[in-house]
Amino acid sequence: MDETKHVAEIAQPQWLGQIEGILETLNEAVLIADEEDYVLFVNAVFEEMTGVSRADIIGRDAGQLYYSPEDYAVLQELRHKTFRMGRSREEFFLPTRNRGRLPVIISSRSIQDPEGRHLRIVTFSDISEQKRAQEELRSANAQLEERQKELEQDLVLAARVQQSLLPKSLVWGSVCVESYYHPARTIGGDFGLVSPLDDQHLDLLVCDVSGHGVSSALVANRIYSETITQLHNAAPLGDMLRQLNRLLSHDIGGSGFFLTLAALRVDRNGGRMVFAGAGHPPVMVVQPGEEPRLLESRNMILGAFPEPVDMGSTLDVELQSKDRIILYTDGITEVFDSRGEMLGVEGLQKFVRETSVLPLGEMKQGILDRVAAWREGPPTDDISLVLVEIS
Repeated sequence: MDETKHVAEIAQPQWLGQIEGILETLNEAVLIADEEDYVLFVNAVFEEMTGVSRADIIGRDAGQLYYSPEDYAVLQELRHKTFRMGRSREEFFLPTRNRGRLPVIISSRSIQDPEGRHLRIVTFSDISEQKRAQEELRSANAQLEERQKELEQDLVLAARVQQSLLPKSLVWGSVCVESYYHPARTIGGDFGLVSPLDDQHLDLLVCDVSGHGVSSALVANRIYSETITQLHNAAPLGDMLRQLNRLLSHDIGGSGFFLTLAALRVDRNGGRMVFAGAGHPPVMVVQPGEEPRLLESRNMILGAFPEPVDMGSTLDVELQSKDRIILYTDGITEVFDSRGEMLGVEGLQKFVRETSVLPLGEMKQGILDRVAAWREGPPTDDISLVLVEIS
């Protein structure tokens, strides 16, 4: 096929001259080619997009614009599709004079002119801005995905650190301890500890920082550090509560965080303990098979008020052989069944009574299994559970 026809062979049809003015007003580039794909017309927008003047393209095979054999093959397929189906619309490239490739939407339609010739009218809509935006979005998404991976790795490490701070099951003198912790997310705001104060006293504690996730975990870790310092300094439990309240109210003031806490200091012989609670669900003390008795918190939640009245109240409790003490957070009790009924403290009391005849480890699992059976769906709050048995 000749690359160029004689000018006489492509003399502009009269009907094309009549609509040329309209074609020049369009915002899209327009190209009209005959059935052999020789160009009859291009408008000024086509010249602006490609940098190719109409004098250099009219009379030439439209495919000669494409330098790449692969692009030319695609163009030929589009041409055949247009004549076969009457129209086509595809995303492709428009070649430019400097051998660039301008992304465009090609809309092509086959018509028959008054002289019976089959022609192809093609419009090109510049989508380079959209393509740039898509590329920027892809780049941003790739950066976000990379950042997400980094955050996930950080969370895994944070979870390992938090797991290392959890209370451990142990046997200490006449006291046996079993513990359990499960965050609602990768990391959470609950924490607990089991730590000998000295040869004669064992400290046990569960704490629930408001909220979930990273921010609660950071506050929980800060509170944990201060709690450990207070306990290692042999601070009375009431003084510890006052110090933690000051820390939340002043040092972490304005953050909106508060916490509830239940703490025990148990004698090595298991005959006595000191209890301190701050806005926390009641601690339970149970003899095997009997109704658990409740130890209610005597202090307000920590962090709500800078100087709460009577903060630091504690309770001396006499213990007996075979007594079991249950500390927990509200992730155990504030769960709902399929009817929307909450388990609550009374429901947990029932589970504690039912399982109190089991060995301590089995009792712990029995409570967790009963709570899970009551709860509809997965946990939505952090769960902490500590069981203590006096031999």
